[in-house]
Parts: sequence; structure tokens; C-alpha cells
Amino acid sequence: MVEDRFKVDEVAVVGGGLAGVEAALQLARRGIRVRLFEMKPVKYTEAHSSPDLGELVCSNSLKAMGLGQASGLLQEEMSRLGSAVIDVALTNRVAAGQALAVNREDFSKALTRLIEEEPLINLVREEGTSLPKDRYTIVATGPLTSEGMAEAISKVTGDEDLYFYDAMAPIIEGDSIDLNIAFAASRYEKGGPDYLNCPMTREEFERFFTALTNSETVPTRNFEKERVFQGCQPIETLAAKGEKTLLFGPMKPVGFTDPRTGKRPHALLQLRREDEAGQRWNMVGFQTKLTYPEQKRVFRLIPGLEEARFYRLGSLHRNTYVDGPRVLDGYLRARRAPWVQFAGQITGVEGYLESAAMGIWAGLNLALRLSGKTPDLPPEESGIGSLVRHVYSAPGKRYEPMNMNFGILPPLGIRMKDKKEAKRLRAERALKALDGWMATL
Repeated sequence: MVEDRFKVDEVAVVGGGLAGVEAALQLARRGIRVRLFEMKPVKYTEAHSSPDLGELVCSNSLKAMGLGQASGLLQEEMSRLGSAVIDVALTNRVAAGQALAVNREDFSKALTRLIEEEPLINLVREEGTSLPKDRYTIVATGPLTSEGMAEAISKVTGDEDLYFYDAMAPIIEGDSIDLNIAFAASRYEKGGPDYLNCPMTREEFERFFTALTNSETVPTRNFEKERVFQGCQPIETLAAKGEKTLLFGPMKPVGFTDPRTGKRPHALLQLRREDEAGQRWNMVGFQTKLTYPEQKRVFRLIPGLEEARFYRLGSLHRNTYVDGPRVLDGYLRARRAPWVQFAGQITGVEGYLESAAMGIWAGLNLALRLSGKTPDLPPEESGIGSLVRHVYSAPGKRYEPMNMNFGILPPLGIRMKDKKEAKRLRAERALKALDGWMATL
């Protein structure tokens, strides 16, 4: 419901990441003027380096495609809702098997052009340190919210504990990879030979594992508690749990054959291309908080990377998010200040897709409410609906970030042994529910 004391001729969107871009475009395409605030290039976070909007930091992958994957289902739902992120990602896709991976620079530049060319969006390049009190505002400041804005958020949410940690994987220059050792292939040969794979014998893995578990990490500042999201734990944190955590996780060798031996390796590191030409490659699953010298020393123990040059080294950084079930409602509004909405990773979803999806919902529902129509919440059978439900009503004492997975969708109500068929039925049900809901908007 629109309140008379707020301006309705223009909405403020704070943050030009994936969620902010999606929210701004949803509003503008429905005739609502938007003032989009982005602090780059006036000020950068410790993880960002490009002035462009929608900069991808941790990875260049928007996860697996296809309705047999939860991420693929969410991609399809977002596309049906008019997602700019999905449209631009498909246009700037690079080969990555079944994954929707993009050229980061081209992707961000394309999103920036969309915003700059939209006549109803005014892009303002300055840091926001307060929230407007005279207009509806969407806060999409992302995981690296500046200290000033974090303080402003705390004032409207009452939440004084807004952070956890996330880690980035290193990126390697392609011409420094030894292609006599690393071979091109996708797991089980699905999707083409889009990854480079560094195979390891038992001896090579054990030497690497020993070095990794005895390496030096960057210490956490003593005034911050370290809370790392389960899906982005540093490789050395996983290694501390034992060899099998790596061998059944990011270094899993199943589905591959080393062409030099004709056998499955004992362990394997995958490299995913960052650009179509293969000039830069991301170490898949190798998020890390090792010191820079240790990263170079330890990761060069991996066969094929002995002479690796690092385009970017990995790092650990603070992520900011609110305690959604306590401070937000289903429209992502702050319960204590309902003219302020939140979108993206700051709501407590994890991942590029999930963040962008929350931007779509925030912009869509606000545009509809400003036109006099309050929409129903997205159906919980859908991927976006299940994420929204997690944000405002997740059970448990401690609210933790969540990414899209079939487990957060409601059960089918029947027991099925065939997991693939169960996923297919859930995806089919999700899209049917979404289409029915969209018809009411």
C-alpha cells in the first residue's frame, strides 16, 4: 500500500550490483523513475576493481543450466520474469560445459549500458551513507556494504550483527598452464571439453595436502567474528577436515580419465575459463584465505601449475546481510521501516542467481504496489518463491545464507526412488505455479 507522505514519482535504489540492476530495470520498465546510487568509481570495496555495474567477484559462473538442476530452474524462472542478468549472461557466455559462465568484463559492461541507456534511470556515482526518508528505497548494497551504509541499515533494521565471511578463488593466466599435463574435458564428457583439468597421483596429492594444511593464512581482525558460509568455505578450511573432504569435494576425480595414463586420477583440480579465448582460468572450488606468498607456493605444487602466473590471487572478505526472518517481510520490506526494501545477497541468499532473483522480486513488487496493486507472494512451489520464503521465515535460531536447491522446495507428497524424475517433477510443478502466479500480476 502506497503512503501519501512518500514520493512515488521516483524510487531510490542503492547499489549497482546484480540485484540493484534487476530492481532498477523492473521499476523503469513499468514506468517508475529510478535514482540508482553506485559508489564505484568514487570508492571501491576490497574485492571490486571495475567501475562497471554488476561486477562479478568470486566466480564468472552463474551455475549449471537445465531443469534437472536447481540453478537451471531458477534461471528459467528469472528469464520468464524478464531478467536482464540472464539475458546478458546468455549473450556473453563462454564455454563451461553445462554451466552458464560469462566473460566478466563484457557481462558487466553490457549491464552498465542497459542502465545508462534506460531513460527512466538516473545513475548517480556516489557513496550512500544514509537512507532517504521521503521516498521508497531498495537497498541492494550487496555483500560488501560500506561501513557508513551498514550503520544506516542497522538503524532501520535494529540488526547490529550484519556480517559473515566469503572467499574468492585465484585466477590463473592461461599461457602459464602446462598443457602437457592439464587436459581439456568436462566431467563424464558432458557439455564438451570446456574445462582444463590438472590430474594428481596419490603422491602428488599427499604432498599438496601436507603443504596446504600447514600453510599460513590471513588472520581475522580481532573485532570481527569469522562466520564463513558453508558453500564458500576456503579450501584450507575444507582440508582441515581431512583428505576425503577434498577428494569427495572440489578435487573429486570421478568422471575423468588422465590421457597420459588412461586411468582415473587420484585427485583433480578443475580450471574454468574466465573468457572465451582462455586467457584466464578460475581455480574451481579453491576459495582461500592463504597469504599471497603461500598461495603461490602451495598451488604451484599442483601438476600443470608449476609455473602458474596469477591474474588474481584469492582472498577472504566480509559479507553483509540482515537477519531476514527477524527484520524483513515477504515483500523484503524492513518491518520497522516498510518504505525500505532489501534486495540481493544482503537479504541472506547466497549466489549470483539468487541475489539477482531477489532484485527482480523487490523491483517487481514495489512497481506493482506503486501502481495500486499489491501482488501475492511468489508461489512457494517455485524457486524464487522458496527463496523469498527462506528470507522472511527460515526456521532456527541462527539465520544463515541459502542458495537455490531442490531441498528448499515443498515436497511432492509422494515417495520417489528416482531422484532425477523427482527433480523433473518439481521443476515442472514450479514453472506451472510461476506461470499461474504471473498471470495474476
